Amino acid sequence: ESPCLIAAITAWLNGREECLQSVTNRFLIFMFVTHYFNRTLIYPWRLKGKPTPFVIMAFAFMYCACNGYIQMRFLTHFTVFSPDLVNTPTFIFGAFLWFAGFVINNQSDLILISLRKPGETGYKIPRGGLFEYVSGANFFGEIVEWIGYAIAMQGSMPGVIFAAHTSMNIGQRAFHHHQWYKQKFEDYPKHRKALIPFIF
Repeated sequence: ESPCLIAAITAWLNGREECLQSVTNRFLIFMFVTHYFNRTLIYPWRLKGKPTPFVIMAFAFMYCACNGYIQMRFLTHFTVFSPDLVNTPTFIFGAFLWFAGFVINNQSDLILISLRKPGETGYKIPRGGLFEYVSGANFFGEIVEWIGYAIAMQGSMPGVIFAAHTSMNIGQRAFHHHQWYKQKFEDYPKHRKALIPFIF
């Protein structure tokens, strides 16, 4: 996911002054960069599992490169959001959703990482946090993040497409994980949904 950070740095260094001076643009850039700073420079060092297959890594690299360029180019070159937008209910609600999703995503990742103690193998049922309600708590958190980002971006096309793609991509992964958990563990909580608490 490092291409997103590289895209952000490159876009910032070559951005239009009007875009870079807008506090709204800066907030949106902060949301994007904070997520990928964590995913690139913090999260990987916590992992204990198997290395990612090369093909999956290659596709993820290309996707992040394209998406990072589109999001950051849009915010640093093509669009100047009014500084007053940060005080509007729409932006505040979107920023709140983004923050809530970020917290849920990171808490869920920590729960998954801590499932195996040193030397342990095999799989366990994740417990705690939003995992008490859904199998894909980490996926749910990330989807909420990018929906919030899209709302804060006032429904601009790059943000909406990113949020929609994320929802479709990792939403189906949450569903497949849920089915796998139910087949793997006879005592898997029956009330637990796949992705959306109490609904799906």
